[in-house]
Amino acid sequence: MSDIFITGIGTDVGKTVVAAIVAQALQADYWKPIQSGLDETDKATISNLIDNAKTVTHPEVYRLKTPMSPHKAAEIDGVTIELEKIIRPQTSNQLVIEGAGGLLVPINNNQTIVDLITPDDQVILVSAGYLGSINHTLLSAELLKAKGLNCVGIIYNHVDLDGTIEVIEQMTGLPTLGHLNREEFIDATVINKYALQFENALKSL
Repeated sequence: MSDIFITGIGTDVGKTVVAAIVAQALQADYWKPIQSGLDETDKATISNLIDNAKTVTHPEVYRLKTPMSPHKAAEIDGVTIELEKIIRPQTSNQLVIEGAGGLLVPINNNQTIVDLITPDDQVILVSAGYLGSINHTLLSAELLKAKGLNCVGIIYNHVDLDGTIEVIEQMTGLPTLGHLNREEFIDATVINKYALQFENALKSL
């Protein structure tokens, strides 16, 4: 049972919502190793969005105060993020891990978010619909491939432009695991709706 790593093509593309959907669909545990900023952490958001009795949300290794890139937020807080201290929580359940920002967001002066991913992880890439998102999606997929990491598919967050998903599928060879519509409000009901829609695709990974 491999861990699932949720990463995005950038910031604010919907990683936390997707992580909630995946964790709910699989009744998996959730962990975000590095959290920058936010009065309500992504861990707290996940706890409010998931209503199954099995999922456990694990504490962050680094909880940083400033809403900036982790390396800079850590510098402001007077700490250094050390990769060897980011140890995954012990659990008998499947683990959904959420990265911070995109793959090349620095966590210190030498390493980035992609260095948190192991070859055994099943990586789900979150893409969103904005000008330039095709380029960012292709670049992210290419980096994962170059690093020898196992990207198992893409979940799209309200991608409305015709042809966008099709060209990404064609150029990356990566399957579409799901597509979120534009939602006015995200709550546990919405998460459950998509968890049911995506369940078969996720369980077949």
